[in-house]
Amino acid sequence: MTFLFFLYALFIATVAYNLYHPNFTHDKLSVLSFLCGWLVGELALHHIALQLATVFLFAWAGAIDGFIGAASLVICVVTWLAMTFFHLEGHRAKEVMERSLQRGLGRDYSETINPDLREQFPDDIDYAKIRKPRKLIAAELEVMKNIPYGSGAQRLDIYRQRAGAEHNTPRPVLLQIHGGAWTEKMGSKNEQALPLMSHMALRGWLCVAISYRLSPSATFPDHIIDCKEALVWIKNTIASYGGNPDFVVTTGGSAGGHLSSLLALSANDPLFQPGFEESDTTVQGAVPFYGVYDFSDSEGLQLNNGLAQALERSVMKLSLADRPEAYQCASPLHRTGPHAPPFCIIQGDKDSLVPVATARSFAKKLAAESKKEVVYAEISGAQHAFDMFPSIRSEHVKQGVERYLAWLYSAYLAHGKPSSTTTG
Repeated sequence: MTFLFFLYALFIATVAYNLYHPNFTHDKLSVLSFLCGWLVGELALHHIALQLATVFLFAWAGAIDGFIGAASLVICVVTWLAMTFFHLEGHRAKEVMERSLQRGLGRDYSETINPDLREQFPDDIDYAKIRKPRKLIAAELEVMKNIPYGSGAQRLDIYRQRAGAEHNTPRPVLLQIHGGAWTEKMGSKNEQALPLMSHMALRGWLCVAISYRLSPSATFPDHIIDCKEALVWIKNTIASYGGNPDFVVTTGGSAGGHLSSLLALSANDPLFQPGFEESDTTVQGAVPFYGVYDFSDSEGLQLNNGLAQALERSVMKLSLADRPEAYQCASPLHRTGPHAPPFCIIQGDKDSLVPVATARSFAKKLAAESKKEVVYAEISGAQHAFDMFPSIRSEHVKQGVERYLAWLYSAYLAHGKPSSTTTG
């Protein structure tokens, strides 16, 4: 039993080590590193409590005995200290978000935010949400599920305040595109970005989460075509739900970060709008989280072959060597330009699935070419999908995104018309 306790101590120490030093270079180990880092890093205190209970059981069984038992206990204590420090380090996200917003929008950006919107900003994060991370949707909201849209079997959900909340003007719209490697059974509209959508719906936004065709049944550009059809549905229909069809901001994580960015940068591109080429597909902004911005890996920034294999076998079903132009056409990095709408790019520096260097490169190129504002926030300690449930880190980032969206919407209200974008 003492040796079993020693193995347990080594296991939890390895998991804690992974928080600070995830694996980036091995295609399969990087996925395991992501899962451990994501679940443990953003729920560190919950895991410490579980581990304390487990160690108590080992002690009750007499496993903490002799030198090995004592050494194992020391390893556990050091592990808990490391996890606690990682948890508290999440507060750095507040400073990172504010510094990034000031750098991208100007030091006095907050002064240009509509006072009514600014008054809604919370003074601090809600620790009750962090203690109970499974309660993701506020009771004050209503969710209309599985509304059909588009030419296929696509469905979307709408999150908004329940009837009775006063809205004298149409509500701004947040279009959420889920991630999951563009692949069946790996992501859905039902589970991603719920904290952000719940928060923004309480602020008077109307949030739309969409499904879209997934690989391997679907082949790119099916995915982006569906996103375009969802946007057209919003522009044609959302007014009947209380939304403003002239102010739509798109967001999403991972594959959703790719698609939301591509949607924003390919406005009115007939290649992605078969049968609805004349429809307007401009958006007023984009907030991609840990997105994939270059299918072609033209700068050699990918650290393993996982993405390339998934794209070639399942998503694109084309060889990069044979069809590099198809990969570039699907890549936001190769569609930047003066036509781009405002962007707020969120990326974690411990992301083992999407290298941080790819987000830096995309943000740098976009900022150099776009006529609109570009915010890039690199979040210390953040793994892939870190925002899927409340944590200190994700709550600070969420509130920073709220400030960005409030700034964007204030500019719209001040000018009385949406930003204009054209095809990249």
